[in-house]
Amino acid sequence: MKVGVFDSGVGGLTVLKAIRDRFPSLDLVYLGDTARVPYGGRSKETVQRYSLECAQFLLDKGIELLVVACNTASALALEKLKETLDIPIVGVIEPGVKKALEVTREGRIGVIGTKATIKSGVYQRMLEDAGATVYAKACPMFVPMIEEGLLEGEIPKKIVDHYLRDLRGKVDTLVLGCTHYPLIKHLLQEYMGEDVQVVDSAESTALTLRNLIVDEGYANLELYFTDRSESMDFFVEKLLGREVSYEVVPILCKL
Repeated sequence: MKVGVFDSGVGGLTVLKAIRDRFPSLDLVYLGDTARVPYGGRSKETVQRYSLECAQFLLDKGIELLVVACNTASALALEKLKETLDIPIVGVIEPGVKKALEVTREGRIGVIGTKATIKSGVYQRMLEDAGATVYAKACPMFVPMIEEGLLEGEIPKKIVDHYLRDLRGKVDTLVLGCTHYPLIKHLLQEYMGEDVQVVDSAESTALTLRNLIVDEGYANLELYFTDRSESMDFFVEKLLGREVSYEVVPILCKL
């Protein structure tokens, strides 16, 4: 079985890695839309169009199951994808919400993500419907910071402080509502304190595939990006290993 994974950039590689670790024989195809990253500041209509184009590219590669490894696309385009495509589709929001509700001690949950994800209110609604008190914060500078490879040092620490100072001391659980954010999970955990549970949805999303995978395959891995970035080699090697190669595809299917 061949599974497709797409994200607006390199962040979805965290989901790809979790799936690969969980199902080492699975055939995987990844598309990072690095030419148009980030999706977080785009309109709903634009995110839906980008998502359909990414999905079509992966369908042309023969995928039988699609993982939307982008919180913004999961928030704004998941239903559109399900209406349009006739293969199983999994997003990253519901698994993250479920995990947060499992680990929270007092039901005080913070959610951070792109402007579009936070504005959509999807995390807030799902968590509040389960009885949690939710503190949501958009962190628009995190994705470009991560894409530039700024994972350590004073600059990312100051940016983390800028966004999270209002949440520190208020929450016992922090949901990383963007698949880029696990790459700075160590900074977020250090800032929030060890008593705060930091939840990313990569592993939870991988677990949801258990009942959808018919057979694993031959462990083929294909990586595609829509543009080259200076940090791409670093992230691919960091998450998948030095031996993994990728291809840049400067065009996507136009619908």
